[in-house]
Amino acid sequence: MSATRTIFPGPIRQNAYVVADLDESIDRWLALGIGPWTVLPSFVQADSDYRGQPTAPVVSIGFANSGDLQIELIHQEDEAPSIYREFTDSGRSGFHHVAFWSEDFDATVVGARAAGIPVVHHGTGGGIAKFAYLDAGGFTSEVVEVMELNDVTRPMMEMIRQSALDWDGSRPVRVLG
Repeated sequence: MSATRTIFPGPIRQNAYVVADLDESIDRWLALGIGPWTVLPSFVQADSDYRGQPTAPVVSIGFANSGDLQIELIHQEDEAPSIYREFTDSGRSGFHHVAFWSEDFDATVVGARAAGIPVVHHGTGGGIAKFAYLDAGGFTSEVVEVMELNDVTRPMMEMIRQSALDWDGSRPVRVLG
């Protein structure tokens, strides 16, 4: 048995799904009692790179928590090259990745690369937060995401978690922007 190495920080914070219809997918999760959903519509992932090429996919994203685990639903609205389009173009939809959140994003990505885990898609979300999708060999999911925890993402993720804890069933979908 090999020695345990820590590559990714802390627990898995998110399970993410790439979906064909965001509204339908949210409705299905709501039927399971998961909500409320915070939706970021038609977000341009500016400043992105997919497999060495610049790209800026347009995605609508929904977030909700089940306890401390966040569920993310991603629907790509355009044909821009991306890790999401790669997935759907192969005929798949559904569970796509697990995500870790990092206080020291750069060190986490450097550590992953040093462990032989390549970055296949990365960006800054237009300057909001750094993110990277890494090809960890498919043993957990299609890819593994690392997202930077910063002064924008930290309070947003906490707001989404807290809204699930306090949710009384009202306002099941809350749109940002």
